[in-house]
Amino acid sequence: MSADTRNPVLVIGLGRFGGSVARTLQRMGHEVLGADIDEARVQQYASELTQVVEADCTDFRCLEKLGAKSFTSAVVGIGNGIEASVLTVLALSDLGVPNIWAKATNHKHGRILERTGAHHIVFPEERMGERVARLLNERLLDFISFGDEFSIAKLVAPEPIIGLPLVTSECRKKFDVTVIGVKREGEDFIHAVPDTLIMPGDVLVVSGQTDKIEAFASLHAK
Repeated sequence: MSADTRNPVLVIGLGRFGGSVARTLQRMGHEVLGADIDEARVQQYASELTQVVEADCTDFRCLEKLGAKSFTSAVVGIGNGIEASVLTVLALSDLGVPNIWAKATNHKHGRILERTGAHHIVFPEERMGERVARLLNERLLDFISFGDEFSIAKLVAPEPIIGLPLVTSECRKKFDVTVIGVKREGEDFIHAVPDTLIMPGDVLVVSGQTDKIEAFASLHAK
């Protein structure tokens, strides 16, 4: 492996969420120990991850035998069974794993996981649902929410700022958004500066409050 190999990660539950996390971590250069109670899933990922084991990770002793306490990070992606995810997080916490990420099916489940010892709670269905809803308005090309109403989005430059340098259009002052960069067809992405001229068809990357970004994307020339 390369000299910049990342820390190994334990991923428990290799369903759609956990499996995607495990594959991505492996591609990023992490060693990944995947664990699932389902034999078919273990076989499915056997050739893709550093190591995969069939194990019931709700059992403290089982996790101990797997060497869970030697991991600095663990992801609990168990999708079916709130009890199983809670018991797994509790066992990882008891073992002293310092960085526990856990998938939650709803906010009540998330609060329980947090109180049980999870350091980070992920709501994949909710986040994806929000992302799809935002993109359906057809004004945003891509959208990432940071959970506190702050977002980064990709959108086609709205009409009122076309033909103007950013310093003149005053996006931050007038529309309360910040233009981070510009992508023009056939050209490389450029980081925005005050004298960046916005042309028709330019794709902008902007940051700001979600409602402000949506209002900015909907602007039309007067």
